[in-house]
Amino acid sequence: MRELTSRQREVLDFMRGFQSRHGVPPTVREIGERFRITPRASFDHLRALERKGQLQRRPSVGRTSRALTLPDVVGAGRAYHSVPILGRIAAGAPLLAQENREGEVPIAAASLPGRGEDVFALRVRGDSMIDAHICDGDLVLVRRQDSAQPNDIVAALVESDAGGETEATVKRFLRDGPRVVLKPENPTMAPIVVDPARRPVRILGKVIGLLRGF
Repeated sequence: MRELTSRQREVLDFMRGFQSRHGVPPTVREIGERFRITPRASFDHLRALERKGQLQRRPSVGRTSRALTLPDVVGAGRAYHSVPILGRIAAGAPLLAQENREGEVPIAAASLPGRGEDVFALRVRGDSMIDAHICDGDLVLVRRQDSAQPNDIVAALVESDAGGETEATVKRFLRDGPRVVLKPENPTMAPIVVDPARRPVRILGKVIGLLRGF
């Protein structure tokens, strides 16, 4: 194995400590902030560590900085659980169908309910939940369940006003009589009010956590 430079060893130690605390490796931005270097320089360090056998590539997560992870996490089924990242949810397809998946993220099993088998991640699009500190590009961790209590933050599947197109949305769950209210946490946006008798709405699960920096 090729010898590491002092800076490469510092980056590797930082990655190990970060992953131990958060259950996932740091992004290039977080590495750059820690060492006061550019994201490009951070990425160069990651590639050098990969070449020297200190990092392994997980192809399932696509072209992101966290495709490179520490070898002791790859296959560490007991300590970490691979949570699927879902993108657009296809109407009629099973929730965890392959066509819905963008990749996966390793999460410390101890931080997930049960064995984490009922947890998935959903990438947030837009700023509708910024007052709940959920921002565009974040990953929310969702525990699968088909019901919710008022004020829960949920992932729900809603048919568009035009019909046909169905997408997942993250909103606060409320009720107005028989109607379901999916309330944004952004004062500039109106809630989605759905009469289930006229327009399909399905609760996918309750938001139980948040990952930022992907």
